[in-house]
Amino acid sequence: MTTATAPSPTSTAPTPHQVWKHARGLLIALLILMIAGITFAAVRSGTNYGHLDPRSPDPKGSRAAAELLKDRGVSVTVATTLDEATTAVGPDTTLLVTGPNLLTPSQQHRLHEATTASTGRTLLIAPGPAAVSRLAPGVRAEPHHPVSAIPPSCALPAARSAGTADMGGIRYTAPGSTATACYPSDGTPSLLVRKERGDGDTVLLGSPDFLHNERLDQQGNASLALQLLGSRAHLVWYLPSLTDPSATSDDGTDDGRTGEETSGDESDFLDLIASGWLWGTLQLALAAVLAAIWRSRRLGPLVTERLPVAIRASESAEGRAGLYRKANARDRAAASLRAAARTRIARLTGVTAREAHTSHVLLPAVAARTTTTDGELSILLFGPAPADDAALVLLADHLDALEREVRTS
Repeated sequence: MTTATAPSPTSTAPTPHQVWKHARGLLIALLILMIAGITFAAVRSGTNYGHLDPRSPDPKGSRAAAELLKDRGVSVTVATTLDEATTAVGPDTTLLVTGPNLLTPSQQHRLHEATTASTGRTLLIAPGPAAVSRLAPGVRAEPHHPVSAIPPSCALPAARSAGTADMGGIRYTAPGSTATACYPSDGTPSLLVRKERGDGDTVLLGSPDFLHNERLDQQGNASLALQLLGSRAHLVWYLPSLTDPSATSDDGTDDGRTGEETSGDESDFLDLIASGWLWGTLQLALAAVLAAIWRSRRLGPLVTERLPVAIRASESAEGRAGLYRKANARDRAAASLRAAARTRIARLTGVTAREAHTSHVLLPAVAARTTTTDGELSILLFGPAPADDAALVLLADHLDALEREVRTS
């Protein structure tokens, strides 16, 4: 008698291939999140500084000069607001103003009053005619001249000791005064030292190039920088900014509040949140975007639709401005203003439309037609987004003034 063989039970467990097929999407998403997190952390760990910043190791930065000064016992303090700069002035302090043209008229008056009352030294980097009239009354600014190696041709000890240096840029004259004029470019000095009250003095420099990291070891640039900036025990390195609270005040004051108090409400709330939660939220948002892209259906090509009516350009501009304001999109508004200004200025300076938004091509062409330094032009045309609406309006005014100067030059 034969016995029937029982059939083998069918397994319901998923095979390794099926497990991989179902889990690969999640694993790929987790891998993308890990890569994105590492990338964001690497980007966040780096710090970018601007031109003439004593913390910047970039070619246009000034970290080399700051480190040499520290090695010689000079303390270097960075100031980013007018209140910090004016509070620090004193008889044993040198105040270096890297962008005097970025200051509003009320800021320039406040700075002049503070430095005049002091017996320290004030260095102004490439101030234009308007800034000179307020920060150094009686001095005249002459048109920009190319920077080159120039001998001092004066009796100033610091200049004679340094010898030939990379000078030029804006040139200055002080009719009827006893100011010391050095480094004449095309017959007009590009360094002017004017005595103030007591032992104080004001130094006007036509160009910041000799302070750049890439030029400090050339000519007598390092010697000139150390002697001009290291004459006092303390150096305040003032980096003006369009986001300074005093720049948006009608009278140049901050209504009795410091910069920390005026902007502290928002920053204090963010400081209470641990950085891990912020990055976790960002990664979850990125995961949601990736999931939406993964699940979305592919759309067809865009179709141009003819408008039933013609809309005037002014109405379109006002409507878009209203949308920007409602969405607090100051970054997009500032980018639009800067892009339009770069396009118009490029036509005036002979730069092609393709290169109008390339900084290393546009900035030298504009600098040759204006009295504004490369660092200030970089902030105006390619700088960060304004912090508030008042700063956005101030940016628009600066762009209009720059375009008028280029148009009339």
